[in-house]
Parts: sequence; C-alpha cells; structure tokens
Amino acid sequence: MANWFECKVRYDKLQENGTSVKKVTETFLVDALSFTEAEQRIIEERQPYISGDFSVSAVKRTKIQEIFYDDTGDKWYLVKWLITTIDEKPAAVGKPPVEKKVAVLTLVQASDFQGALDEFMECMKNTMADFDIAQINETQILDVYPVKNASQKEAANQ
Repeated sequence: MANWFECKVRYDKLQENGTSVKKVTETFLVDALSFTEAEQRIIEERQPYISGDFSVSAVKRTKIQEIFYDDTGDKWYLVKWLITTIDEKPAAVGKPPVEKKVAVLTLVQASDFQGALDEFMECMKNTMADFDIAQINETQILDVYPVKNASQKEAANQ
C-alpha cells in the first residue's frame, strides 16, 4: 500500500517575461516509507528541473489512499468520498448493528472538474460498495511520484 507524502519545494523561478526572478513554493506528492525518504525522493526528482538553490520547505503525511491517473489531465483533484460500513460492535452487547460512513481520500488527475468526476466514476464503476461523493477540490499538487520498482531503480542507476 502506498504511503503518500506532500512535499513543498521552494526555489527561485524565472518568470515568463524572462527578466524577473520570483521565489515560489510548489507542491508535489511522493510515495515513500518515511519523511526522510520522501525528502530524498523529492530532491532527486526535482533537482534536474531547477537551476540554482532550492529547499524542501515542508514534508507532511497525507491520508490519500488511492490515485487515479489520466495522462490527458494536467491538474490534480482530491475526491473525498464516503463508504457505508456496518459496525458490529453494538451487536456484541445485544444492540442492533450501526451503519457508519467512513471517509476515503482519492487523488484524481484530470483537465477540469467534470473530467475529475467522470474519471472517478469510471474507476469506481466495478466497486460493489455503496458510496457517496462528499467533495471534489482542485489541489495545488503539480506532480505525483509513485515509488520506483526494482527495474526502474536499476535503469536510473546506470
């Protein structure tokens, strides 16, 4: 299971006019085992794209459980959806089971809000669980870096 960390990278960015430099902070998502690994991975991933000094200004664990990719999308949307579960604990003391709604966070890549909704529904069409969408919000995340598998790591080291 993926362990997602939100990483913020701060650096001086040349503006589109080509004459001025502005300090910016950009947000990325990294799959890592620890805060230390997340920081190392974001430095590794972003260093080729940044000239000059930069710093990782924040690393925080997220509760994102799944990511739905769509290569045609250029934005990331956070979908909070609620799944209905049955709590059997009250039945142990002679009371009827209780229905509970559990929140799940999923990140969806899409071009716009409607695309995010469509992609989410397409990916969820085979699920047998009852669910409701509580929220869909556009995020500041610019890119997502899943964990590299062994063959990708070997190719990167050569």
